[in-house]
Amino acid sequence: MAKKPKNVTVLHGRRVITGSELRATFVEQDGTGDNPVRVRRRILHVVVLVLLVGMIAAAIVVALAIMNGQIKLPTAERSHAAASVCPAATYDYTPPEKINLNVYNSTSRPGLARSVADEFVARKFIVGTVANTTSSYRGVALVVSGAAGQSAAFSVQRNLPGSDYFQDGRTDTSVDVILANDYKELAKPELVDQTPGKLSCPREDRRIVDDSTSPVVPTAQPSTG
Repeated sequence: MAKKPKNVTVLHGRRVITGSELRATFVEQDGTGDNPVRVRRRILHVVVLVLLVGMIAAAIVVALAIMNGQIKLPTAERSHAAASVCPAATYDYTPPEKINLNVYNSTSRPGLARSVADEFVARKFIVGTVANTTSSYRGVALVVSGAAGQSAAFSVQRNLPGSDYFQDGRTDTSVDVILANDYKELAKPELVDQTPGKLSCPREDRRIVDDSTSPVVPTAQPSTG
């Protein structure tokens, strides 16, 4: 009896893959790499990855710049201080004999308020209170008035160069002068500028680092100033 031809595609009970089938399989797998959907997905993944890396790098750069002081973030305090507190109106020079003036000494120099008050009187200012007071203000002098006394305060500042104007809530036209440690002298009478102008607030842009953002309300103390 003739033997059955040996089946070369089966070895030990397992099917043997032929060369033609193997080649066909690789060709099919290679073809899947060109699938447009998969290509788009790979491109999208690469783009997302690049964006994430870029955002992380940018965040690190900004954080380092803030730490080094190269970038300063605005704060609520700075935004508030940036608003102008100095009146913008232009004032005429008010004659001294129409100005009611109080003079206070916030320095440790005895008799300063009295001597300065006498100089104002000699210029025909109407001087009322002369006394000592306390203030944390650092500068030449404070000139303080209400809204109604701003023209008078302007005239006082022309006699007191370097002074800093502040407005308070009083309703009359009186003006307070609070002498501070940098005070030297009044302007010479013949050199006082009597042309129209504006109130002077030289420390306005520095008040953010000045702990005296407003003057201490003068309180007369038992002294001749």
